Amino acid sequence: MKILGRAALFILFIALCVAGTMFYGYYLVKIQKVRIEKSAYIYITPQDNAATVMQKIENVIKPASTKGFEILAKHNKFDERKRSGKFAINNGENMHTIYRRIVSNEQTPVKLVVPSTRTLPQLVGAISRQLMLDSLELSEFTTSIAYISRLGYTKENFPSLFIPNTYEVYWDIKPEKLMIRLMTERRKFWNEERMAKAKKIGMTPEEVATLASIVDEETNSNEEKPIVAGLYINRLKKGIPLQADPTVKFALNDSGRRRILKKDLKIDSPYNTYKHKGLPPGPIRIATLQALESVLNHSKHDYIYMCAKEDFSGSHNFAKTLREHKNNAIRYQKTLNERNIKK
Repeated sequence: MKILGRAALFILFIALCVAGTMFYGYYLVKIQKVRIEKSAYIYITPQDNAATVMQKIENVIKPASTKGFEILAKHNKFDERKRSGKFAINNGENMHTIYRRIVSNEQTPVKLVVPSTRTLPQLVGAISRQLMLDSLELSEFTTSIAYISRLGYTKENFPSLFIPNTYEVYWDIKPEKLMIRLMTERRKFWNEERMAKAKKIGMTPEEVATLASIVDEETNSNEEKPIVAGLYINRLKKGIPLQADPTVKFALNDSGRRRILKKDLKIDSPYNTYKHKGLPPGPIRIATLQALESVLNHSKHDYIYMCAKEDFSGSHNFAKTLREHKNNAIRYQKTLNERNIKK
C-alpha cells in the first residue's frame, strides 16, 4: 500500500508539474500583456527566422515578454510559414495576438514618399530606401524600353508617369506591383477635371508634365510657378521658341550650371528649346505637384520674357517687350560678371 501511495503521489506531482508548465505557457502566450508607451513596429524580411524575429521584438519590448513568441514559434513551426513586412506591436496585446498578426501577414502600411527628382535613377534610389525592394529590380522596370512601351510611354516621356506625393503601401511590395500602384495613382490624378483643363490648353498629360518640369527648374517659388507656366504657354501659342535655359542644361547634362553661354545654345539636341520650337520630347525632371497644377491653372498675362533677378533670390523679372527684357538681362549679366560667374 505504501508503494502504491508513493506512486500515486509521484503521479500527482508529475501531473501538477505538467499542469503548471501548461498554465505557465498559457500565461506567457495568452495572459501576459505587452507594456509599452506607444505602438512600436518591427520590419521582417524573408531572411528572418523565429530567432531573429524574436530579437526584433525584444528590441521594442521587455525581453521577458517575448517568451510566448518562442513557444508559439516552436509549436507552430514558424520557420515554415514566416512572413515579411512591417508589423505593429501595441500596448496591452498578448503574444498570441502579435504572433497571429505576423503569420497571418496583417501588415501595417508604410507611408511612401515619391519625390520630385531630376533623374529616374535618383527616384529609384529614393523609393528603394523606403521599402524592402531591391533598387536593381525596380530599376529594370524604369529602364526597360519594352516595358515602358507596353505602358504606352516613350523613353523620353516616361518620367511623366510619376506623380510626387505620399502613398500608403506595404513595405515588402514587389516592384511590378509598385509600378501598377503608381500607374493607378497617375490615373487618379488625371481625373476628368484635370484632363479637361489640359485639353483646354491643347496639351496631353505628358506634355503638361514636360512643361511643368521646365517650370520647376526655372523657379523654386510656388507663387511664381503659375506666372512662369503662363509665360511659356503664351510663347507656345504665339509659335515662339521657349528658349528655356533649363532645357539647355538638360541637353548639356549639367543641371548645376548657373550661366548659359552663346556656344551652349548651339548644342544639337531636341531638348535645346532655343533651336527647336515647341516642347522638348519629355520632362527634364519629375515634375512637382505644384508645377503640374501651375500649368493647368496658369496665370493669364501678357508676359513673353523672363530673366533671373540680379539679387540671386531665385525670383524673376518678367517682361512683355524685348526692350524691357534686354534691360533685365543686362542687369543680370552685369552681376554675373561682377561675381566672376562664368558657367
